[in-house]
Amino acid sequence: MSAWVEPVVLRERGVRLEPLAPAHERGLREAAADGALWTIRVTSVPEPEQTRAYIDAALVARDRGERMPFAVLDEASGQVLGSTSYHDILPTVRRLEIGWTWYARRVQRTHVNTVCKLLLMQHAFDTLGARIVGWRTDNYNFASQRAIERLGAKKDGIIRGQALRRDGTIRDTVMYSLSACEWPEARAQLLDRLRHHDAAAQPAPGGAAC
Repeated sequence: MSAWVEPVVLRERGVRLEPLAPAHERGLREAAADGALWTIRVTSVPEPEQTRAYIDAALVARDRGERMPFAVLDEASGQVLGSTSYHDILPTVRRLEIGWTWYARRVQRTHVNTVCKLLLMQHAFDTLGARIVGWRTDNYNFASQRAIERLGAKKDGIIRGQALRRDGTIRDTVMYSLSACEWPEARAQLLDRLRHHDAAAQPAPGGAAC
Protein backbone atom coordinates (compact mmCIF):
# COMPACT_ATOMS: atom_id res chain seq x y z
CA MET A 1 0.00 0.00 0.00
CA SER A 2 1.26 3.50 -0.82
CA ALA A 3 2.56 5.42 2.19
CA TRP A 4 1.36 8.59 0.43
CA VAL A 5 -2.18 7.52 -0.51
CA GLU A 6 -3.83 5.64 2.34
CA PRO A 7 -7.39 4.28 2.74
CA VAL A 8 -9.90 7.00 3.57
CA VAL A 9 -13.66 7.50 3.58
CA LEU A 10 -14.86 10.58 1.68
CA ARG A 11 -18.43 11.89 1.72
CA GLU A 12 -20.39 14.78 0.28
CA ARG A 13 -24.00 15.49 -0.74
CA GLY A 14 -25.28 12.00 -0.01
CA VAL A 15 -22.42 10.19 -1.80
CA ARG A 16 -19.82 8.15 0.09
CA LEU A 17 -16.54 6.77 -1.19
CA GLU A 18 -15.12 3.99 0.94
CA PRO A 19 -12.17 1.65 0.34
CA LEU A 20 -13.17 -1.20 -1.96
CA ALA A 21 -13.47 -4.56 -0.18
CA PRO A 22 -14.75 -8.10 -0.88
CA ALA A 23 -17.94 -7.15 1.00
CA HIS A 24 -18.85 -4.89 -1.94
CA GLU A 25 -19.00 -7.80 -4.41
CA ARG A 26 -22.78 -8.19 -4.46
CA GLY A 27 -23.36 -4.45 -4.67
CA LEU A 28 -20.93 -4.10 -7.57
CA ARG A 29 -22.66 -6.94 -9.42
CA GLU A 30 -26.02 -5.22 -9.02
CA ALA A 31 -24.65 -1.83 -10.09
CA ALA A 32 -23.05 -3.32 -13.20
CA ALA A 33 -26.27 -5.18 -14.03
CA ASP A 34 -28.07 -1.82 -14.21
CA GLY A 35 -27.37 -1.24 -17.90
CA ALA A 36 -25.37 -4.45 -18.50
CA LEU A 37 -22.30 -2.20 -18.34
CA TRP A 38 -19.79 -4.99 -18.96
CA THR A 39 -21.01 -5.19 -22.57
CA ILE A 40 -19.59 -1.73 -23.35
CA ARG A 41 -16.23 -2.38 -24.99
CA VAL A 42 -14.58 0.87 -23.90
CA THR A 43 -15.14 0.43 -20.15
CA SER A 44 -13.48 -1.60 -17.38
CA VAL A 45 -16.71 -2.86 -15.79
CA PRO A 46 -16.38 -6.53 -14.75
CA GLU A 47 -18.67 -9.24 -16.05
CA PRO A 48 -20.87 -10.63 -13.24
CA GLU A 49 -18.82 -13.80 -12.75
CA GLN A 50 -15.59 -11.76 -12.75
CA THR A 51 -16.61 -9.30 -10.03
CA ARG A 52 -14.66 -10.98 -7.23
CA ALA A 53 -11.58 -11.30 -9.44
CA TYR A 54 -11.95 -7.59 -10.29
CA ILE A 55 -11.96 -6.70 -6.58
CA ASP A 56 -9.04 -9.04 -5.83
CA ALA A 57 -6.94 -7.52 -8.64
CA ALA A 58 -7.71 -4.02 -7.37
CA LEU A 59 -6.61 -4.99 -3.86
CA VAL A 60 -3.38 -6.55 -5.13
CA ALA A 61 -2.61 -3.29 -6.98
CA ARG A 62 -3.48 -1.39 -3.77
CA ASP A 63 -1.04 -3.49 -1.76
CA ARG A 64 1.67 -2.73 -4.33
CA GLY A 65 1.04 0.99 -3.88
CA GLU A 66 -0.19 1.37 -7.46
CA ARG A 67 -3.90 1.93 -6.88
CA MET A 68 -6.41 2.97 -4.23
CA PRO A 69 -9.84 1.59 -5.23
CA PHE A 70 -13.13 2.86 -3.82
CA ALA A 71 -16.72 1.71 -3.83
CA VAL A 72 -19.18 4.52 -4.54
CA LEU A 73 -22.23 4.30 -2.27
CA ASP A 74 -25.47 6.13 -1.67
CA GLU A 75 -25.00 7.47 1.86
CA ALA A 76 -28.61 7.05 2.94
CA SER A 77 -29.27 3.50 1.71
CA GLY A 78 -25.76 2.07 1.60
CA GLN A 79 -26.46 0.88 -1.95
CA VAL A 80 -23.39 0.50 -4.17
CA LEU A 81 -23.56 2.84 -7.15
CA GLY A 82 -20.26 2.00 -8.83
CA SER A 83 -16.53 2.23 -8.35
CA THR A 84 -13.60 4.59 -8.89
CA SER A 85 -9.89 4.64 -8.06
CA TYR A 86 -6.71 6.57 -7.68
CA HIS A 87 -4.11 4.79 -9.79
CA ASP A 88 -0.63 5.19 -11.29
CA ILE A 89 0.37 6.70 -7.97
CA LEU A 90 3.81 8.36 -8.12
CA PRO A 91 4.73 9.74 -4.67
CA THR A 92 8.14 11.06 -5.71
CA VAL A 93 6.60 13.55 -8.15
CA ARG A 94 3.26 13.92 -6.31
CA ARG A 95 1.24 12.69 -9.24
CA LEU A 96 -1.69 10.31 -9.41
CA GLU A 97 -4.53 9.55 -11.78
CA ILE A 98 -8.27 9.06 -11.34
CA GLY A 99 -9.82 6.21 -13.26
CA TRP A 100 -11.39 2.76 -13.26
CA THR A 101 -14.60 4.80 -12.87
CA TRP A 102 -18.07 3.51 -13.65
CA TYR A 103 -21.59 3.91 -12.30
CA ALA A 104 -24.92 2.12 -12.52
CA ARG A 105 -26.94 3.48 -15.40
CA ARG A 106 -29.58 4.98 -13.11
CA VAL A 107 -27.08 7.46 -11.62
CA GLN A 108 -25.26 8.34 -14.82
CA ARG A 109 -25.81 11.98 -15.83
CA THR A 110 -26.72 12.84 -12.23
CA HIS A 111 -24.72 14.70 -9.59
CA VAL A 112 -22.93 11.50 -8.52
CA ASN A 113 -19.95 11.74 -10.87
CA THR A 114 -19.49 15.44 -10.15
CA VAL A 115 -19.50 14.77 -6.39
CA CYS A 116 -17.03 11.89 -6.75
CA LYS A 117 -14.64 14.00 -8.81
CA LEU A 118 -14.89 16.85 -6.31
CA LEU A 119 -14.13 14.49 -3.42
CA LEU A 120 -11.19 12.79 -5.15
CA MET A 121 -9.64 15.98 -6.52
CA GLN A 122 -10.15 17.83 -3.24
CA HIS A 123 -8.47 15.03 -1.29
CA ALA A 124 -5.64 14.75 -3.83
CA PHE A 125 -4.79 18.44 -4.03
CA ASP A 126 -5.79 19.79 -0.61
CA THR A 127 -4.93 16.84 1.65
CA LEU A 128 -2.27 14.84 -0.19
CA GLY A 129 -0.61 17.85 -1.79
CA ALA A 130 -0.66 16.41 -5.30
CA ARG A 131 1.00 18.50 -7.99
CA ILE A 132 -0.75 16.77 -10.89
CA VAL A 133 -3.94 14.73 -11.18
CA GLY A 134 -4.34 12.84 -14.43
CA TRP A 135 -6.95 10.90 -16.38
CA ARG A 136 -6.77 8.50 -19.29
CA THR A 137 -9.51 7.15 -21.51
CA ASP A 138 -10.16 5.19 -24.67
CA ASN A 139 -9.88 7.26 -27.85
CA TYR A 140 -13.40 6.07 -28.77
CA ASN A 141 -14.92 6.87 -25.38
CA PHE A 142 -16.08 10.33 -26.41
CA ALA A 143 -18.48 10.69 -23.46
CA SER A 144 -15.60 10.14 -21.04
CA GLN A 145 -13.42 12.64 -22.90
CA ARG A 146 -16.14 15.30 -22.71
CA ALA A 147 -16.64 14.62 -19.00
CA ILE A 148 -12.92 14.96 -18.28
CA GLU A 149 -12.69 18.17 -20.30
CA ARG A 150 -15.62 19.63 -18.33
CA LEU A 151 -13.48 19.22 -15.21
CA GLY A 152 -11.02 21.71 -16.67
CA ALA A 153 -8.35 19.11 -17.42
CA LYS A 154 -5.94 19.74 -20.28
CA LYS A 155 -5.40 17.21 -23.04
CA ASP A 156 -1.78 16.08 -22.90
CA GLY A 157 -1.83 13.89 -25.99
CA ILE A 158 -2.55 10.39 -27.26
CA ILE A 159 -0.54 7.24 -26.61
CA ARG A 160 -1.04 5.07 -29.67
CA GLY A 161 -1.49 1.33 -29.28
CA GLN A 162 -1.34 1.57 -25.49
CA ALA A 163 -3.74 -1.11 -24.22
CA LEU A 164 -6.08 -3.96 -25.11
CA ARG A 165 -9.83 -3.55 -24.99
CA ARG A 166 -11.99 -6.34 -23.57
CA ASP A 167 -12.75 -7.53 -27.13
CA GLY A 168 -9.04 -7.93 -27.91
CA THR A 169 -8.71 -4.86 -30.13
CA ILE A 170 -5.89 -2.41 -29.42
CA ARG A 171 -6.82 1.02 -28.17
CA ASP A 172 -5.18 4.41 -28.33
CA THR A 173 -5.27 6.17 -24.96
CA VAL A 174 -6.11 9.87 -24.56
CA MET A 175 -4.24 11.47 -21.65
CA TYR A 176 -5.41 14.47 -19.61
CA SER A 177 -4.11 16.29 -16.55
CA LEU A 178 -4.87 19.11 -14.13
CA SER A 179 -2.19 20.92 -12.13
CA ALA A 180 -2.39 22.20 -8.57
CA CYS A 181 -2.41 25.80 -9.81
CA GLU A 182 -5.44 25.00 -12.01
CA TRP A 183 -7.32 23.30 -9.19
CA PRO A 184 -8.95 26.39 -7.58
CA GLU A 185 -10.76 27.28 -10.82
CA ALA A 186 -11.73 23.64 -11.44
CA ARG A 187 -13.06 23.41 -7.88
CA ALA A 188 -15.14 26.56 -8.36
CA GLN A 189 -16.60 25.11 -11.54
CA LEU A 190 -17.50 21.83 -9.84
CA LEU A 191 -19.15 23.61 -6.92
CA ASP A 192 -21.09 25.84 -9.29
CA ARG A 193 -22.32 22.79 -11.19
CA LEU A 194 -23.48 21.22 -7.93
CA ARG A 195 -25.25 24.44 -6.88
CA HIS A 196 -27.17 24.37 -10.16
CA HIS A 197 -28.08 20.73 -9.52
CA ASP A 198 -29.22 21.54 -5.98
CA ALA A 199 -31.37 24.41 -7.25
CA ALA A 200 -32.96 22.25 -9.95
CA ALA A 201 -33.77 19.59 -7.34
CA GLN A 202 -35.65 22.00 -5.09
CA PRO A 203 -39.46 21.61 -5.16
CA ALA A 204 -41.31 24.28 -7.09
CA PRO A 205 -43.27 26.70 -4.84
CA GLY A 206 -46.55 25.08 -3.87
CA GLY A 207 -45.76 21.68 -5.33
CA ALA A 208 -43.29 18.88 -5.96
CA ALA A 209 -40.21 19.18 -8.17
CA CYS A 210 -40.76 18.28 -11.80
